[in-house]
Amino acid sequence: MLSEKLKNYHIILGSGSPRRHHFFKEMGIDFTIELKEVVESYPGHLQASEITDFLSQLKASVFTDLTEKDIVITSDTIVWQDDKAIGKPKNIEEAKGMLQSLSERMHEVITSVCFTGKNFQKTINYTTKVWFKKLTEEEIDFYLNKFKPFDKAGSYGIQEWIGYIGIEKIEGSYFNVMGLPTHLVYKTLIEIAND
Repeated sequence: MLSEKLKNYHIILGSGSPRRHHFFKEMGIDFTIELKEVVESYPGHLQASEITDFLSQLKASVFTDLTEKDIVITSDTIVWQDDKAIGKPKNIEEAKGMLQSLSERMHEVITSVCFTGKNFQKTINYTTKVWFKKLTEEEIDFYLNKFKPFDKAGSYGIQEWIGYIGIEKIEGSYFNVMGLPTHLVYKTLIEIAND
């Protein structure tokens, strides 16, 4: 249905995430993948969704030669806890510290998605609240050694073992925690196609 509405557009997904690729395929969206290098840094005063909005727009800024038919989709996800962003861990020690800080507490997963055309840009964001049970050191070590979640914000994937055994409750979109608020992406693409 959506692919019919978008048949006059060329969707470019500016993401290397296999999870996001999977979501777009499952939503029936025809797309090509185009990756461009960008230094992911942001001004220190930004908070929560301001960070992900900024980074998703920054990732879009390197796509400078768009045609009228192109729509570039870029996104960014962070874990937000104690008024600070938790990104991807640099090593196993950092990953362990992240999971220890998430243990027995609530955190937020924030994703922004930026839609960029030749003459427009629209940015959306979505927040999901996630509660973890108390994670034991053995559980954390097992997960990190077996699944090596070093490409994930907060050092975990909700769809992996730790999500099955560790997450007690979520409030909001499950798919957003995996990296994309799919319902909002679908809604926004329909709005763009109908404009």
